[in-house]
Amino acid sequence: MTSNDLPIVAFFKHLLDPFIIWGMLILTTWLYDEDFTSYYLVLVIITFFISSYIYERTLVYRNWRKGRLLAYVRDTLIGWIMIVGIITFLGYATKFHDQFSHQVLLTWFVVTPITLIISHVIGRSIISWLYAKDHLRSAIVIGANETSLDFIKHIEEIPFLLISYHGYFDERDHSRIIDSPDNRFGRHLGSLGDVIAYIHKYNIEMVFISLPMSSQPRIQKLMDEIPDTTASVYFLPDIYVFDLMQARFDYFGDAPVVSMNESPFVGVDGVVKNTSDFILSIIILILLLPLMLGIAIAVKLTSPGPIIFRQRRYGLNGEEIIVYKFRSMTVAEDGSNVTQATKDDQRFTKIGGFLRRTSLDELPQFINVLQGRMSIVGPRPHAVAHNELYRKLIKGYMLRHKAKPGITGWAQVNGWRGETEVLEKMKARIEHDLYYLKNWSIWLDFWIIIRTVWTVVRKDNAY
Repeated sequence: MTSNDLPIVAFFKHLLDPFIIWGMLILTTWLYDEDFTSYYLVLVIITFFISSYIYERTLVYRNWRKGRLLAYVRDTLIGWIMIVGIITFLGYATKFHDQFSHQVLLTWFVVTPITLIISHVIGRSIISWLYAKDHLRSAIVIGANETSLDFIKHIEEIPFLLISYHGYFDERDHSRIIDSPDNRFGRHLGSLGDVIAYIHKYNIEMVFISLPMSSQPRIQKLMDEIPDTTASVYFLPDIYVFDLMQARFDYFGDAPVVSMNESPFVGVDGVVKNTSDFILSIIILILLLPLMLGIAIAVKLTSPGPIIFRQRRYGLNGEEIIVYKFRSMTVAEDGSNVTQATKDDQRFTKIGGFLRRTSLDELPQFINVLQGRMSIVGPRPHAVAHNELYRKLIKGYMLRHKAKPGITGWAQVNGWRGETEVLEKMKARIEHDLYYLKNWSIWLDFWIIIRTVWTVVRKDNAY
């Protein structure tokens, strides 16, 4: 069990959820009057390991901890579909599937995720009752700063943590504490010299230390004295001074680490993103195939050269990919110096300007999506030459490559399309790209797609 698991989360994670999965199989065999043979026992053991791995990797319990019930339901269902898929494959690969009642397995496959979700809803109700009855873990914070303020807001906004915050200790006078417009620091309980006495008097269970490393002697003194109490001690790393993306705590084996700039597309979110890209791309390509054939013929008849323009771009994790577009210019620049297209650019072919204004030149990139190189929604890919230029000028520029590049994106639907003739325009585009990565959801993707259609219809500044 990781140290940041709530006791009730750990209970579901290590005891109740596996018990439900096993229990539903045993109950189903009993209802259908089937013998619980050794094959079913092997199935129970295999399912335990597969489900533990899948649900840990899909981060389903993180959503539970955050109180995101709908996200938990989604992740539970998707995770269970993956588990069923693996079990079914193993059954047919080993030819053991005939040893089981198909009626039993089908019922088990359907009933188990429903039971898991119901059990967690009940668990949340129990937590709500505990919170209402004041069955909380007492906590104090040592050090008043931006880090501790963010933490205090966090525990107050998530009642499922079951933490009762008493107040904070700080050496400075209360009037010198950094201003907090909503006064969220709470009660000033005294200086560091008062901590141990307060812990003893009020039986404090959790101590969160938020002091800079320059305070190492004071921290050491506290750590020498706190073992004389029963309080658990936690350090709040000062990571909020950075503009973080998808930051979270994680473990490599037993070694705790802090993920500071992580892709949002991990666990089930990655599966959802890739699956929706694949399905939507197939549908769009089928629907637009006649239009694309017409554009290809028009490109070939109106100017010499290839129909498809291939250009090197940076993809996921900064790896080079080849991006496809209908050729709209008389040149095919892909070197160390690429000139951006401008309005009424003399390099446009006879239909090139129209293709750029309507974004029809981007349609071949749905093939890039099917190849797994791009996404329908994400930061727009820039030419390699532009990446090398702007990564030196704009802080955090390369973080946009923590996701696959997109055919459309948050920056584009907010007006940051086309030429970026001044640095401020590119900075604005990057700010929107990073906002997208920090706030991604499948619903945001759908909203961007809808706005993209509207933007294209209006024929905004894409050239």
